[in-house]
Amino acid sequence: MARRPKRAEHENLDRWLISYADFITLLFAFFVVMYAISSVNEGKYRVFSASLISAFGNQAPRPEAIAPLSEQDMLLKSLVERRNARLVERQRMQQERMQAIANNLKQILAPLVKSGQVSVTQTERGLVLEINASVLFDSGEAVLQGDSVKTLTKVAEVLGQGDHAIEVQGHTDDVAINTTQFPSNWELSSARASSVVRLFIEHGVAAQRLTAVGSASNRPVASNDTPEGRARNRRVAVTILAPAAERPVQ
Repeated sequence: MARRPKRAEHENLDRWLISYADFITLLFAFFVVMYAISSVNEGKYRVFSASLISAFGNQAPRPEAIAPLSEQDMLLKSLVERRNARLVERQRMQQERMQAIANNLKQILAPLVKSGQVSVTQTERGLVLEINASVLFDSGEAVLQGDSVKTLTKVAEVLGQGDHAIEVQGHTDDVAINTTQFPSNWELSSARASSVVRLFIEHGVAAQRLTAVGSASNRPVASNDTPEGRARNRRVAVTILAPAAERPVQ
């Protein structure tokens, strides 16, 4: 039986186009990636360059080297500036209020300030009114005496107009006391501070604004080696506390 002749297989001459297309695609992707890597943000580059010049060359950055702010950055900057302006104004008003309180206290206590028995000073904590204990109490006692009630009543009228927190601190010298009522200077200093606080409350100062603290002889302002120094250390300090300062936002 005769064999049938084999049919010639059809040869696909365009198969190379597939490989070529894949190669072109990969090559295109390669160049895109290389371009992305080598692309430089001109604005950021100018800012970076200006910072280096300013830091190492001791020169101010040129205006043209600073990238312009976007609308969002401009809005944020405006909000920060307005907030800082309000903060500065609020602090200025607080300082004016504290100064007004200081002036009023100095005015009503002028004779005692002149004689050195009362002082009004400004500290980091706030406004401090220091009154010598001899003006307020008899020796070893915590009951307000004589004209001290009138003096503190005038002080209460000034303090009652504000809303600042007030700390009243009693201080003694280092001479120990040991009585039935006051076993130590801690009890004496605390009782004296409490007496002043009670008078303030009775004359219109809100109780929640007040704190009574007894410090005994632990915070002297003079040496306890002399009678004069011990007399200075026996005192009551009324501190009108300044509000905590807020920092501007950069």
